[in-house]
Amino acid sequence: MLEDLIKERFKKLENLRRADIDPYPAQTPLPIRGRIRGLRKQGGLIFIDLEWQGGGIQAVIKKDLLTDFELWMSNLDIGDFIAVRGEAFTTEAGEPSLAVKQIVLLTKSLRPLPDQWSGLKDPETRLRRRYLDLLFNPELKELFVKKSRFWDEARRYLKTAGFLEVETPVLELIPGGADTQPFITHHNALDEDFYLRISLELPLKKLLVAGWEKVFEIGRIFRNEGIDAEHLQDYTQCEFYWAYADYEELMMFVEKFYQELIAAIFPGKNDRWHRPWPRVEYYEVFEKYTGINLGKAAVEDLMDKAKPFSPPADWGRGRLIDLLYKKLVRGHLLEPCFLINPPAAVEPLAKRRPENPEQVERFQVMALGTELGKGFSEANDPLDERQRFLEQMRLRAAGDREAQELDEEFLTALEHGMPPAAGFGFSERLFAVLAGRPVRETVIYPLLRKK
Repeated sequence: MLEDLIKERFKKLENLRRADIDPYPAQTPLPIRGRIRGLRKQGGLIFIDLEWQGGGIQAVIKKDLLTDFELWMSNLDIGDFIAVRGEAFTTEAGEPSLAVKQIVLLTKSLRPLPDQWSGLKDPETRLRRRYLDLLFNPELKELFVKKSRFWDEARRYLKTAGFLEVETPVLELIPGGADTQPFITHHNALDEDFYLRISLELPLKKLLVAGWEKVFEIGRIFRNEGIDAEHLQDYTQCEFYWAYADYEELMMFVEKFYQELIAAIFPGKNDRWHRPWPRVEYYEVFEKYTGINLGKAAVEDLMDKAKPFSPPADWGRGRLIDLLYKKLVRGHLLEPCFLINPPAAVEPLAKRRPENPEQVERFQVMALGTELGKGFSEANDPLDERQRFLEQMRLRAAGDREAQELDEEFLTALEHGMPPAAGFGFSERLFAVLAGRPVRETVIYPLLRKK
């Protein structure tokens, strides 16, 4: 059936070309133009519902007003793009319309659009042919308009606060700034393997060494990890770094930042987010839901507790703590809060707490059982940072493929001196959670397996 409809449209294409009508002209000579979304042919009249200027207009082609009426009667289809000129009038039913005196074909559609009433039902087809899903789903289209405004508002807020927007390379010799596996590519001109960046962190912190005090970037990062409702392999992330600030000052900034961002884009969610955010101690909430005191627990205790989740035998303390936290703790943090002061083993780039060097000055923005941003006082002691990187390398050698790699260039930058600083990052997961959708549905073209 579909093949027959396509063949019919190809015939109409040839009919138009034989009539010396260019079905794909470069210019649009008339002011009223758009896609035909409805088409009704009645005797000497053609009624066209034309999508125009974000809305619609009814164009009426009358046989006595157009010399090539029969050509258009036989060869126009829903989905075609046209431009028209004419005179406004009101139909007997009281509908404002346009009596067409001139018509120009802009694009001949060779495939029929999905039925406007049933639309696209198969979820995978909707994602693969997102352009059709957007065409028939105004609510979805508005979602992406809102997402654009979301990033515009984030950018505006940071710039108003004095942060400089920069761009750093997507290709890196050493992936750094996160615990995850990278994607690998080959640079032909340099004959060198590179990694697609997994974070924006290390290049931005080098700019603090360079003398800037407030920098940020909004860009794509790439993580070769699993697919679920909260994770993508390539996505947009915002990170900013602030010299001479610590995580206490950063928490106050982030709370206000999120509240203003949400008020601007999701005003209906103000109540939940505009209450003061409590601070939840990582050690306390971890013990509450796992029964493990992190100040006393050995690796063997953590491994024993994690057995139901089948962790690899070579995992170290940090990875086991993170696994238990994600499986047993995170889902209980439903209201907006700051989860603070985790073990140093789970965050090798954060500054140690003076009160307890086994903890770091880190916070996570938590709500609805998921992480919606993370920040910390940045580690800037190059000797301590080297030891923590070496521990990560030991874990890699033992089989942990997500442990971080030692980056000598970054350590060299720290040895030149990086001021005390705080940094924060959040991804488009924040938008997805606020929109109440799985993150893949808030991406225009999510990555899919080859059909």
